[in-house]
Amino acid sequence: MTPEDLLRAMFEEAVRAASAKERLVAALPPPPRGRTVVVGAGKAAAAMARAVEDAWGGPLEGLVVTRYGHGVPTQRIEVVEAAHPTPDEAGQRAAVRILELARGLGADDLLLCLISGGGSALLAMPADGLSLADKQAVTKALLRSGATISEINCVRKHLSAIKGGRLAAAAAPAPVVALLISDVPGDDPSVIASGPTVPDPSSFADARAVLEKYRIEPPEPVRAHLAAALDESPKPGDPRFAASRVVMVATPQDALEAAAALARDAGYRPLILGNALEGEARDVALVHAGMARQTVRHGQPAEPPCVLLSGGETTVSIRGTGRGGRNGEFALALAVALAGEPRAWAIACDTDGIDGVEDNAGAIVRPDTLARAAAAGLDAKAMLANNDAYGFFANLGDLVVTGPTRTNVNDFRAILISG
Repeated sequence: MTPEDLLRAMFEEAVRAASAKERLVAALPPPPRGRTVVVGAGKAAAAMARAVEDAWGGPLEGLVVTRYGHGVPTQRIEVVEAAHPTPDEAGQRAAVRILELARGLGADDLLLCLISGGGSALLAMPADGLSLADKQAVTKALLRSGATISEINCVRKHLSAIKGGRLAAAAAPAPVVALLISDVPGDDPSVIASGPTVPDPSSFADARAVLEKYRIEPPEPVRAHLAAALDESPKPGDPRFAASRVVMVATPQDALEAAAALARDAGYRPLILGNALEGEARDVALVHAGMARQTVRHGQPAEPPCVLLSGGETTVSIRGTGRGGRNGEFALALAVALAGEPRAWAIACDTDGIDGVEDNAGAIVRPDTLARAAAAGLDAKAMLANNDAYGFFANLGDLVVTGPTRTNVNDFRAILISG
């Protein structure tokens, strides 16, 4: 197996380890005396709904919302597709219906919530006094700012009528079981999809601080809503969560460990650097490149042949006019920093199969990446400055294209060092 083939196989194994079909069935609760209503949001929501249908023996009904192109056929649970990462009217209509389903339950019923990454944008129900256009404007500004996912979701929770614990609170006194696929550093349930089923420790003041930090001037209704702080999200200790529980179905660590096992079987020492790395994609790439060079020259922090693995969610402060997501940006910055290191290959991909808003999951870096780019007339540093990683790797034929994977445990990065 070539180094590139191994890297691609490791990514595929990471995705498989995080799939709903692999992980969800064992986490299902027993049926209740009354109705079982399934709701959910996220890039994995449709696949999770299908897994529930296949395993559930009793009556079942419900609605989940997923990203366009991420749906799968279901029989009893309706699947709606909507926009991501900027919300649209389809997501808003789905959120309204999901909240109404929760409100119609009693103590003998069960609300089974299927939550995964992307749910924040897909579960779009603006708070009273706000419009969808207001939320779209703030979302776009935050995505361009370089804010972390926890910062972005803090703001989203305080502009929402359903996130930040409000979905579970609406279902009380019905028991709520939330099955989560984590796409956030640290696997914090209150951050995943902006925590619709768990108490929210953040505040309106925290949301205002995020906008101030990134110098974002929101629409006037948003500014007024955050300043008034009239409808704070439910907090830890709220009795409406007494019958609620969370089950973590799949995490970034699960994906990294599966990839590590495959690398070990192929004769490479795996080293997981961390599953919750954050920061600007190009800065994280510089650190990874430094560790790769240290490995090549000194056998530290791992002795070759080895694979350095990491996960988490980087960010990109968009300053240029090019195309590409955070994994492509990481890969291009890594290629520049490695400067043609002959013993290093790498892959950087989003486990949902979509890097940002493009059609690729990520990209491959090879020892000859910069040399081939120069021969093709591509200026790697200039294209990085223009945030055009997609154009760079597309010209080289080194994009990784998988289509939607229907799961999401965030970024997957691997640097393979030959012996």
